[in-house]
Amino acid sequence: MEQAVTSKKIVIVEDNAALADIYKIRLEMLGYTCFIGYNGITGLYFIQKEQPDLVLLDLMVPDIAGDQILLRMRSSSWGKEIPVLIMSNLNEADAPEGLRDLGIEDYIVKANLVDNQLDQIIEGILGPGR
Repeated sequence: MEQAVTSKKIVIVEDNAALADIYKIRLEMLGYTCFIGYNGITGLYFIQKEQPDLVLLDLMVPDIAGDQILLRMRSSSWGKEIPVLIMSNLNEADAPEGLRDLGIEDYIVKANLVDNQLDQIIEGILGPGR
């Protein structure tokens, strides 16, 4: 008898509801289970509660900025090892310093994403053998 494949969990921290919903729909079509935090407080809550396999983190979200969420994750026992993909409309040069030092998978400028590029990046992070 085959074992059921457990869906990998992704928390999306994105204040643009339309964009967050697009990400969620795309990723759920690929078989992921997604949770959306439309602000930093909700995002941090879902990250701590769900212990996801990946966090898609916008930097400019209300309440708690994305870089502060990342800092809180990395300084906690529960968030040290969770992979984080920064997705922002800030160019990396304009982003808060030290993000890569906190251990991120990659930094993506949302406006530069095309077609299924996000799918490919996430599959690269969470694909087989990861």
